[in-house]
Amino acid sequence: MKVKRTILAPVVVAFFALATGGWLLQRGVEEGRSVYEQSRLFEDVLRQVEMSFVEEFARDSLYRMAINGLLEELGDPHTELMERRQYEELVLQTSGEYGGIGIQIAKRNGWITVVAPLRGTPGERAGLMAGDAIVQVNGESTREWSEDEAVSRLRGPKGEPVEIGIMRAGADEPIPFRIVRDDIVITSVPAAYVMDGGVGYVELSVFSETSVDSLRHAIDRLRDQGATSLILDLRGNPGGVLEAGLAVSDLFLDPGAKLSEIQGRTPQNSQSWTDRVEQPYADLPMAVLVNPFSASAAEIVAGALQDHDRALILGQTSFGKGSVQSLLNLPGGDILKMTTARWLTPSGRSIQGPYGIDADREIREVPQPGLGDPVDPDAQDRLPDNVPTFQTTMGRTVFGGGGIRPDLVVRLDTISTGEQVFVRALNQHGQAYADARFAYAVEVIRQNPGLQRGFTVTGAMLDDFYAALSAADIDLERAVYDAAEVWVTRDLGIEITRRKWNDEAARMRVNLEDVQVRTAAEILRQVTRPVEVFAAADAFKDRRQGNVGAGSGGR
Repeated sequence: MKVKRTILAPVVVAFFALATGGWLLQRGVEEGRSVYEQSRLFEDVLRQVEMSFVEEFARDSLYRMAINGLLEELGDPHTELMERRQYEELVLQTSGEYGGIGIQIAKRNGWITVVAPLRGTPGERAGLMAGDAIVQVNGESTREWSEDEAVSRLRGPKGEPVEIGIMRAGADEPIPFRIVRDDIVITSVPAAYVMDGGVGYVELSVFSETSVDSLRHAIDRLRDQGATSLILDLRGNPGGVLEAGLAVSDLFLDPGAKLSEIQGRTPQNSQSWTDRVEQPYADLPMAVLVNPFSASAAEIVAGALQDHDRALILGQTSFGKGSVQSLLNLPGGDILKMTTARWLTPSGRSIQGPYGIDADREIREVPQPGLGDPVDPDAQDRLPDNVPTFQTTMGRTVFGGGGIRPDLVVRLDTISTGEQVFVRALNQHGQAYADARFAYAVEVIRQNPGLQRGFTVTGAMLDDFYAALSAADIDLERAVYDAAEVWVTRDLGIEITRRKWNDEAARMRVNLEDVQVRTAAEILRQVTRPVEVFAAADAFKDRRQGNVGAGSGGR
């Protein structure tokens, strides 16, 4: 959320005053030196650099470098100084008639990183994955880029291509992608259906202006079809419109319940939100799925429902994107975008995770096809030392430290060594595999007009697909391909289903083997009231620890 303000940031005003020698003697001391002495030291250093450094720099450039150094030392990737020209270009390219590639990004570990490719967009069709580090755009390194700069470079006129380089597991060099920009149309609810046992499933892919209405219509339709409980899937949901996130929380909580708050150092940078309307689904037991790429508004919703004991949170710890930026107009026309507050859950947990290499939440392992989630080799969800604890409305213990940690951690199944070798080999070919898979799926559909849902990927289809990969100059040894037969069968089945029917049909096929969905459904089938989900989850934990009925979710 960006909060526009016209006041000046005190820290920057102070900086300009110090740099020019103004208002000196009334400010106390810092590390044994008065503000006067500190400002003189700064001027002395600047003067020596200006006069004697081996390379010549103009004084205005040195001041700009000093400001950038100050902001960099804050350790916050979202705080930056923009020239008026940069700001106007960003506004133009984010609000005008420009296209994009359809990805949500964040800066992690120094690199612009894909939080999630949005469904049905050029980035998703090209094969970009959550966790991909964008290291090049049109041949230029993104190492020092801010998120705003990356947005302005990735967006552009519809129909024009952008060339990007991606680093992911198994790639020794950046993987090239050439993606043609297009209008980005987001479907908030790409899948909603009733599973066995009356368990309703709704995938909420993003928070937009239409998300609340779409979600209500989906839930009402599922209840008419016999749903008696609900799985709300927020995995890979990168957030979006703040008001939509608050309104979604509103659907499941009672009037007067705190939804969330932002907390800054000053009253004007702090605010809280409470529920104002009766919830229409008070009798509906719920499980909410999150993963390391559930971010921002998705975390606000998950945190609110968890803190008020309204839903069981299941999956893997979320991304941890919970800071608020204000746009501050400075003298001379520059714009300071500065983090001024952090999002808190109702119990007081900060959603924002720490920055830096040690706190990097990206999982650089090989993804399961179609699941959109990373394999987690135990680094994710491990509780750090001295993690802060908080209490829910019912007195359950929940954990802080950034992101939303699930009540029940269920990690995805790993894939075999042979499958990993295969996928890493594919990574070297960038989007060529996604293009070849799409073309082959369309051909299968053309040749099989009577294809039915739940079809089997046959051995003959696998042979034909291998030939299609070879024709697309994707050179793979047949032994490497055969070792990944299970992976390819699943991946190809999902792609054909999506192109023959729609995203919902593809999600239904994925969910048949999704251990997180299956675990949530198993728990919900055992309860009739919302409050009972926590006892059912505890019973599941006990069975898992005793290896009784734990299934693959017990790993």
